[in-house]
Amino acid sequence: MKLLKNTAPLFLALAVAALPLTAISAEDKKADDALMEPVKSVLDQYLKIQGELAKDSIKGVDEHAAAIAKAVKGDDMKMLSPDVAKQADALAQAKDLRAARAAFKPLSASLVKYLADNKAGKGTYREAYCPMVKASWLQTGKTIKNPYMGKQMLSCGELKN
Repeated sequence: MKLLKNTAPLFLALAVAALPLTAISAEDKKADDALMEPVKSVLDQYLKIQGELAKDSIKGVDEHAAAIAKAVKGDDMKMLSPDVAKQADALAQAKDLRAARAAFKPLSASLVKYLADNKAGKGTYREAYCPMVKASWLQTGKTIKNPYMGKQMLSCGELKN
């Protein structure tokens, strides 16, 4: 009986100490869920577009943007807003670099917002901001690769996270 009396407070202390861990796990799970398909493939396609625009190229941009739109429209769980599909469709229709960069801005804003709202992608996707064009984008890595300025000012911008 004395052993039970002495161990009960220990078990209670362990249970209380474990509570924050379960809360963290639930939040991490939400962040993991936020990067399920089709969001993961949307971000993969997005990064390909970002890379091409940073090289002053629109090669494959139409295909990657169309793939984003298709993924969002085909998502039964509606993880991403239908606006993302519309923005991707607009980007897919861009005929030149200037139009592609203009269409890339709202798509970037939507995906940046999605990751922030869902507390997802930390450590993988980084938000960068260019004060010259007053626009953000997502990228991986710490070296700025500005899709709005390209080779002219590839390193213009700052990482926000």
